[in-house]
Amino acid sequence: MIELNQITTLFLAVALYLLGMAIVNRIGFLNRFLIPAPVVGGLIFATLALVLKTTGIVEITLDTSLQTLFMIAFFTTIGLGASFKLIKMGGKLLVIYLLLCGVTVFLQNVIGVSFAGLFGIDPLLGVMAGAVSMNGGHGGAAAYGQTIEDLGISSALAVGMAAATLGLICGSISGGPVARYLIKKNDLKPASGKIEEYVEKDERPIKERSLMVQVGLLTFSMAAGTYLGDLFTNLTGFVLPSYIGAMFVAVIVRNLADRFIKGTVNMREINLIGDISLAIFLSMALMSIKLWEVADLALPLIGIILIQVIVLVLYAIFVMFPMLGKDYDAAVMISGFLGHGLGATPNAMANMAATVSKYGPSRTAFLIVPIVGAFLIDVVFSAPIIITTINLLK
Repeated sequence: MIELNQITTLFLAVALYLLGMAIVNRIGFLNRFLIPAPVVGGLIFATLALVLKTTGIVEITLDTSLQTLFMIAFFTTIGLGASFKLIKMGGKLLVIYLLLCGVTVFLQNVIGVSFAGLFGIDPLLGVMAGAVSMNGGHGGAAAYGQTIEDLGISSALAVGMAAATLGLICGSISGGPVARYLIKKNDLKPASGKIEEYVEKDERPIKERSLMVQVGLLTFSMAAGTYLGDLFTNLTGFVLPSYIGAMFVAVIVRNLADRFIKGTVNMREINLIGDISLAIFLSMALMSIKLWEVADLALPLIGIILIQVIVLVLYAIFVMFPMLGKDYDAAVMISGFLGHGLGATPNAMANMAATVSKYGPSRTAFLIVPIVGAFLIDVVFSAPIIITTINLLK
């Protein structure tokens, strides 16, 4: 057996991210479907570890104790980006889109848990193949996977990561074609003047002093959020993922700063910290997957994901599109919805970018979808519904 210590595991996570990035840049399929670099690098190592173990050559164990730190840091940066001023710009349409996305969180959990029972697997694994990995992507799968594994379901993280990867691909494949279908069928054209293009005024050049201020805001939010999460769990008995409290505190910190100390938050620096944290967090989560624990779950998992995709596409076309106004902006938002509803917000942005590059701009879609997909859906619907579901099933 080979045991890698904390620092060596951290280095390996960074190295695998760099390897994944190089591979994604050189392989058209991976680049086209926006498969994240840490997913590629991490799965390569996880596959290698599987081969080495099953052939009896050697078993590799990792010290992933830093994984939680980077996970909390990433989600805290999302909270620090949640300016109420930006949210208000979306108006009524943002609220409608948020509510419609909230319904999908509930549907995905129902599908995941119901079909897990039908296929004879633990209902908590059905949760991992529901909104956790569909709306939450790899980040949500890694975060909640650890929570469910702590409840005794050893393969939860691996199932969640596999489901998130399948959802990522399906979200990338389905978003563009569905938007094209809606645009062609309804002869839709871009509209102008609905919402002015929003440019963040808090994105400034990166400087050492300012960067340390952002680190201070980040670590304060993380620390305070940890105590808030522990307090919530002790008072209610509900298991609360560690990053939720930190993200909630970060939202408060961001908007207090906007109100009383304008210019404190520099989103260019916050996003840099978030990108680094996410890369290491996901790489560490993927490379530590024990693939041999999910071999028997492959067919049930694929079946659940296919059902999720079919339901979401039909819901988008026949429910969301009419309620969003049946116009060009609605069609572009649908492409984004399928991106983050089955994968992650970067997928949503890529889907919408591909759509508008061919048919014309949609400032409304580019304002509303990222706010909902990257933050509001998680705080308002995903976290409460998922946490409640887990606690009901544990």
